[in-house]
Amino acid sequence: MSENFDDLRDLYQEVILDHGRRPRHAGRLEDFDATAKGDNPMCGDRVQIWLKYGPDGRIVDAVFEARGCAISVASADLMAEVVTKATPEEARSLFEKFRTMVRSGTCPECAEEEREKLEQLAPLSGVHEFPSRVKCATLPWHALIAAMNGATEASSE
Repeated sequence: MSENFDDLRDLYQEVILDHGRRPRHAGRLEDFDATAKGDNPMCGDRVQIWLKYGPDGRIVDAVFEARGCAISVASADLMAEVVTKATPEEARSLFEKFRTMVRSGTCPECAEEEREKLEQLAPLSGVHEFPSRVKCATLPWHALIAAMNGATEASSE
């Protein structure tokens, strides 16, 4: 069992490093509906999120620029991936579940319909073992929520 756990931990670490080094959703949108910046002055992580909504109100594009640790960049990249095609309400719900997961390592109240998207975010679940890094993982999400709320800046709190 311990060997399987170590293999999973190694896989999750590789996913984080890969998304941190080669984010798939990095960039800027010239034509966007919402944007917000997030800054964590304690560690130097910075992120800006751009969102484009479709006619039905769903997020059709989410991109970001980030400067910071691999956890912060990977979180922004994975977040952009899972919120694309989501409604703002679905994105908010995912954030609440994600925040529970990175704080505790599990998400007992996760709904079945969100399970696939939360599995994509699972590589960041190990952050709970390092409480000082939880803000690194949640900063892009705070910027996402700020953008959806019409604010231009987010707190990492």
